[in-house]
Amino acid sequence: MPHGKPAGMRCVQLDDANRCRLFGRPERPAVCSSLQPAADMCGDSTHAAMRWLSALEVATNPAQ
Repeated sequence: MPHGKPAGMRCVQLDDANRCRLFGRPERPAVCSSLQPAADMCGDSTHAAMRWLSALEVATNPAQ
């Protein structure tokens, strides 16, 4: 996504298993590379992790 990803929009680089198609590639955005998963972020399910990421997007939205 050349101009970034709007909050709440699924990244176009995620495959059907929610894996990044750019993982390990130089064109992967720095923000993605710098985000390190932790137990409190991932929780006990994909749903919990997505909820955490959604809250992070809202909290860091420059439009608010």
